Amino acid sequence: MQIGKFKLTALEFGRFKLDGGAMFGVIPRVLWERHHPADEKNRIDMALRCLLIEIDDRKILIDTGFGQDRTEKFINIYQFDGDANYLEKSLLEVGLVPSDITDVILTHLHFDHDGGATINKDGDIIPAFPKAKYYIQKKQLEHARSRFERDRASYFPDDFEPLFDANVVEIVDGEWELLPGIDFLICNGHTPAMQLPRVRNDGKTLVYGADLIPLASHFPLPWIMAYDLNPVQTLEEKRKYLTQAAEEGWIFFFEHDAETVMGKVKNTPKGFALDMTGL
Repeated sequence: MQIGKFKLTALEFGRFKLDGGAMFGVIPRVLWERHHPADEKNRIDMALRCLLIEIDDRKILIDTGFGQDRTEKFINIYQFDGDANYLEKSLLEVGLVPSDITDVILTHLHFDHDGGATINKDGDIIPAFPKAKYYIQKKQLEHARSRFERDRASYFPDDFEPLFDANVVEIVDGEWELLPGIDFLICNGHTPAMQLPRVRNDGKTLVYGADLIPLASHFPLPWIMAYDLNPVQTLEEKRKYLTQAAEEGWIFFFEHDAETVMGKVKNTPKGFALDMTGL
């Protein structure tokens, strides 16, 4: 996909499963299962889909998937279906290798978003992208390190702490701009200071939905994950950004939707809904 001067490529890093009830909070199964059939353990199919942005000599990667060296128990719980070398193989498909990546944006530090930021090389945990600068929000890092009981199971220190040892992290604080045409929206409902990349050029806008809009079915305002630390704040963040998106024709990129890569949002008498026209 091209947005003006930016070349955008979706990279598939494998599939996994999560509990459908957790993905939709107060929404009953009889409603969400119409969109996402569940298995015998109430889990639904999820994608690990990241975004590559190319402009001039910059190769920018948004999030990094599950990562390597997960335990057998972990793989069984989440039914991870992906090659152990998914990063190298996915990049090779578009003619790149890890050392070509210049920038890595971590929307937040949950294991399914930053797991591939580091690799185990001969027993040492090192950055997976040796020439890249990694960008992490200050308040997200503070929260990840706090070991807060509500969500500490979502943070694996080996996924991000070795980046600091290697001195490859740039800490950002709040809304910021990486390049003209690439800026970041900040959301705090799911987890503190989750940053959503927004790409704008030649009248087009694409927003990387991360875990604000992880699935296309999350457009309706009440459809909010039970994983969110502050679901009421998530609702207000959705209202704010989806209203603007519907008015301005933004495209949302879905990191976790197993079927739909991207789509627009429309405001209907019944609320916000997926709009696949004009893509």
